[in-house]
Amino acid sequence: MGCFFSRRRKLALGGQQQPQQQQQGGAGQDAAPGEQKAPQYSWDLRAKIDPKDYTFSGLKDETVGRLPGKVAGQQFVIQDCENCRIYIFDHSATITIDDCVNCQIFLGPIKGSVFFRDCKDCKCVVACQQFRTRDCRKLEVFLCCATQPIIESSTGMKFGCFQYYYPELALQFKDAGLSIFNNTWSNIHDFTPVSGENNWGLLPETAVVQDYVPLPSSEELKAVRISTDATKSIIPITRGQRQKNSDESCLAVFFAGDYTTANARKLIDEMTSKGFQLVQTKEVIMKAEDAHRVFQQSASEFIPLLEKGPVVALEFNGDGAVEQCRSTTNEVFSGTKVFVSESKASASQDVDNFYNFADMQMGM
Repeated sequence: MGCFFSRRRKLALGGQQQPQQQQQGGAGQDAAPGEQKAPQYSWDLRAKIDPKDYTFSGLKDETVGRLPGKVAGQQFVIQDCENCRIYIFDHSATITIDDCVNCQIFLGPIKGSVFFRDCKDCKCVVACQQFRTRDCRKLEVFLCCATQPIIESSTGMKFGCFQYYYPELALQFKDAGLSIFNNTWSNIHDFTPVSGENNWGLLPETAVVQDYVPLPSSEELKAVRISTDATKSIIPITRGQRQKNSDESCLAVFFAGDYTTANARKLIDEMTSKGFQLVQTKEVIMKAEDAHRVFQQSASEFIPLLEKGPVVALEFNGDGAVEQCRSTTNEVFSGTKVFVSESKASASQDVDNFYNFADMQMGM
């Protein structure tokens, strides 16, 4: 399961202890006339980290947050807060949330893990590499998670797909090493299941982020230009593990290039505007042997493109999805090589082949 923090351990926010300079006359004193001055090292010039800048603790009935650029990849701790609205509009290394009650929390992209412990009645929007809860009750989370989310000794958990936008968010995802296309928000692993009970479920498809985590009311945080409109979300809104409306799906795969992300977003917009549903997305590196497994007879056409970088795959669902997806790619992306399922008969196998490979590649 990896190495997680012990229950009450707080993260050390200051990094490694600064090496002590040793010199005659005591550290920090000027050298006597004629004596050589002790050298200055790069770590002596580095800005000192104050843990208080990366902690919210013991707050009640407050709205607090950090603006873009104010966390800049540091670790953050949130603990013992009640009835608070908390917004971290920046990327961070890891975040722990302990003993928080009835709070509304937004957490920008987290390079590593976010760990909720002993929290209850909280509503959250979270983007992270790893998501875990322990001893929590009634959390409602709009989630983007690159790996399988884990709950432990937790009940009444509800999950929806992350949907949020502000201008700095795309770069923050990049700085945190997260892909907007890798989101397993609905693939929850319950580490402590109870026979006959379900400790988690999905939020309604009609759930609106702003009804759960309202926009910040403080003057300072209002400066962030936020949109919770699902159509503007930095993360594509996927159905995840909700039941599909149709027995017809279609796989579309874009290959690495200058406009891969823009092209994928364009196809999503085109297809969803016509009533088709985006089930899942994935960005992953493929090798030649993977291409043979996924693309089969047409593999040789796409193998040379794999050297440029990861591919972006999209699964659309709905009656007529294959025909519409092929028509759209031919019209809109005529100069771009895109793999699209050839027929309804082969499409379900295409989807299974790709996502089985991708899940193995990502250790799911």
